[in-house]
Amino acid sequence: MSRYRCVDAQKAAGFPVVAACDAAGVTRSAYYAWAASAAQGPSQHQRDETGLVAEIRRIHARSHGTYGAPRVHAELARRGWTTNHKRVERLMRQHGIVGYRPRRRRSLTRQDRGAAPAPDLLGRLFDPDQLNVAWCGDLTYIPTDEGWLYLASVIDLASRHLLGWSMGGHHDARLVTCALDAAVATRGRTRMPDTIFHSDRGAEYTSAACITACARLGLRRSMSRTGSCLDNAVAESWFASLKVELVDRAHYRTRAEARAAIFGWIAWSTGAGCTRPTTTCHPSSGNSSTPPSTRYHRPWPHNPGVHLPGGGPDTQQPCP
Repeated sequence: MSRYRCVDAQKAAGFPVVAACDAAGVTRSAYYAWAASAAQGPSQHQRDETGLVAEIRRIHARSHGTYGAPRVHAELARRGWTTNHKRVERLMRQHGIVGYRPRRRRSLTRQDRGAAPAPDLLGRLFDPDQLNVAWCGDLTYIPTDEGWLYLASVIDLASRHLLGWSMGGHHDARLVTCALDAAVATRGRTRMPDTIFHSDRGAEYTSAACITACARLGLRRSMSRTGSCLDNAVAESWFASLKVELVDRAHYRTRAEARAAIFGWIAWSTGAGCTRPTTTCHPSSGNSSTPPSTRYHRPWPHNPGVHLPGGGPDTQQPCP
């Protein structure tokens, strides 16, 4: 297309069309066809793409510049646009619209080798078909000029919704127990009998305080293997989104400033304006907003050592 514009400019400057076409490497018939098309104005296809690019820019801006092509495509579908993901990728590439790429992070897990871990009741099967069957949680850190701000989370594996969280300046078990209390309170209950709570083997989760809190709340403890982030992939994914979309792109002078920013991001990410697997979608089924109860073909649990809350004999006492 730029070669035709070059020929057009040379023609306007008084050069012969034949010479300009030869220099640009195009035929006169192709140039005249382009000129006739340009005189008629933009086609319907071009107008459609202009509107699509404008909508992509709005979605990208609302995500604070973090969304790449997959999530932009998912948000377009949620807004009623029918378009192919390859078209979205092409338009974003042509117009220089790119998502944010994260930097590498280090692990926060510090195992207490003297504490006995709980068994892994999930085995990477993060797809219960009912709410409150299994929760997961993890800890992460946020740098500020005052020092680290630590964040503990609790997520329902069926809905991928954040149920409870806690922030503090100390990396201890109280952060975990406060997040568990908040999650149970979110469900409007005082106990969650037989609900599985899955975590890594960090010292906070193997501590006496966490074991006592799980027993008080009726939670069944489950733990991943040491050094295997995939065993707790949902919690890791949620923190990765937080880091990519907020923390890694900001500088916080105080812990209070970081708290306020994280609180605002949580409110936005759990609202209707956000498209991500941890809120409205499920990684095993793509960008689907189908309710968990209709999304799967196999009954959960797949692990025979796990049973639904209130169903079947106990294979593990709550919080050993």
